[in-house]
Amino acid sequence: MDILAHGLWAGLGAAAWHQRRPLDRRTVGLAVGLAVLPDLPQFAPLLALALSSMDGWRVLLAYANALPGYEPPLSPMLAGLTHHLHCVMHSALVAGAVTWGLWLWLGRFWLPLWGWWSHVLIDVFTHSADFYPSPVFYPVTYWGLDGVAWNTPRFMVTNYLAIAVAAMVVFHRRSRTR
Repeated sequence: MDILAHGLWAGLGAAAWHQRRPLDRRTVGLAVGLAVLPDLPQFAPLLALALSSMDGWRVLLAYANALPGYEPPLSPMLAGLTHHLHCVMHSALVAGAVTWGLWLWLGRFWLPLWGWWSHVLIDVFTHSADFYPSPVFYPVTYWGLDGVAWNTPRFMVTNYLAIAVAAMVVFHRRSRTR
């Protein structure tokens, strides 16, 4: 799914949760931030290329807006680095290890992690095998479900309509409870 939609879904989830149990703004902000974070590290090497190369911005924009099979050619090192950063951030095993570590440290589940978990779970089903499948068990395996391609016009329209409907439901309930 696209980065903006991850943030919107996390924000809607937090708004729905807040109706039943209050959440402070910091927790909501961190959850939304962690919902968009997994898609950002893979762009870091491309951003470095953009800042250090005349052709870098074109490559970065082409990569960010590519449809399956139309990604710009990258050097083997750059392709491998972006791929592994994507895999690390979309792995339930990595998210689980971070969750476990924070649980041991804090003595409880750190609620903003729901943002990251929502990202991983959503992307398992919204990435096709043709375009960055989400390797949910990385680094043990690269296996990922062949889901629906998130970047097709049909999915994008359906997803944003679903976000709009969910927002109307959540905020309609909120106005009724006041």
